[in-house]
Amino acid sequence: MSAVFNFTFVPWFRSVAPYIHKFRNQTFVVGVCGEAIAAGKLQHLAQDLAMVQSMGVRIVLVHGFRPQVNEQLRAKGHAARYSHGMRITDEVALDCAQEAAGQLRYEIEAAFSQGLPNTPMAGSTVRVLSGNFITARPVGILDGIDFQSSGLVRKVDVAGINRTLDMGAMVLLSPFGFSPTGEAFNLAMEEVATSVAIALQADKLIFVTEIPGIRVRPQEPEGEDNPIDTELPLAAAEKLLAALPPAQQPTDTAFYLQHCVKACKAGVERSHIVPFALDGSLLLEIYVHDGIGTMVIDEKLESLREATPDDVGGILQLIAPFEQDGTLVKRSRTEIERDIGNYTILEHDGVIFACAALYPYPEARTAEMAALTVSPESQGQGDGERVLKRVEQRARAMGLDSIFVLTTRTMHWFLKRGFQQADPDQLPEARRRVYNWDRKSQVLVKKLG
Repeated sequence: MSAVFNFTFVPWFRSVAPYIHKFRNQTFVVGVCGEAIAAGKLQHLAQDLAMVQSMGVRIVLVHGFRPQVNEQLRAKGHAARYSHGMRITDEVALDCAQEAAGQLRYEIEAAFSQGLPNTPMAGSTVRVLSGNFITARPVGILDGIDFQSSGLVRKVDVAGINRTLDMGAMVLLSPFGFSPTGEAFNLAMEEVATSVAIALQADKLIFVTEIPGIRVRPQEPEGEDNPIDTELPLAAAEKLLAALPPAQQPTDTAFYLQHCVKACKAGVERSHIVPFALDGSLLLEIYVHDGIGTMVIDEKLESLREATPDDVGGILQLIAPFEQDGTLVKRSRTEIERDIGNYTILEHDGVIFACAALYPYPEARTAEMAALTVSPESQGQGDGERVLKRVEQRARAMGLDSIFVLTTRTMHWFLKRGFQQADPDQLPEARRRVYNWDRKSQVLVKKLG
């Protein structure tokens, strides 16, 4: 095995491990559009979902079947009809939907049964169970249009789904529901997935879709690797949705966004839109810090707070590479444990991505900010600035007039943020006594207004 592979694999696996721990025993509802299956992506999606489940995630899979139903309709010489972004399900369309659902369930179950050697599913046993977990009601007549056998979710059998998940099985739902009198209704995959996520109070709702995600900001220059908004706060998503015309088809920006907003407002903290066109997009979205699609969140995932003893290990892991290359002065575990109350951290989904320590010199009405560190994974996203502002707030609360830093490599970053160069002789006497003249650190001071 090559040294290069070892060098890249080990840090990658260590970066993924916190998410594996965090998501264990959580519930994800995954809605896969029928277009993904029509495009031949089912095998890889099944393998990725099997891997996610093997790491302890409880999965409810909802499949769509829009293109499959349309194909059946074409074969019968019958036109597909839509209004208000929903299918009008007449008797022929209902028959086609039932045929398509039956065929797709067979294909999906087959895909999860292929524990072939030399594949990600080698040795896996994925039990997929489906059932009449959805009670439906008719859409009825809207603006004079009779939607016939098109329906909406009336009730979700939460207890039944949870019992199935508790057995270690993956729950598979088709976009069908039945009334208490036994009538069948054709439902939209997006509505089923959203209703189930809300009813279960799932930890994530994930749509695997035709679109790459949502863009709010202006288009970036050509060559941008990921020209979509990877994180969209609920308030921003609601504002965008209000400015968009009603969605008529899946490629409309509002189509999936409206369901993400609905889920987040009803208690599902994270809703995702990821593209099926990119192989492995589901794994990238779940286990990589910035993801690959758009995540709509009900609350800011970053937690900016003072550190506790439980954070010592995370701080050591964050600052270690910067100590090794000489950017930071080396600190022992004992020192960090002793000074942990001085540290401010920025935590994202249980992982520390930035930190800084504040050492006050009350007699001089100033304090040193030390060990300001931002993970390479999130540099350039403003994390350092957020930590700096929090440290400034702590210093003001102590009644101090200024803060200072000692740096050998990042002077310009601090100068841009209001610091001014000073002479080491201007340091507080206690700090001046331990100043390392060999290191030749620049001293930068910022007055606190």
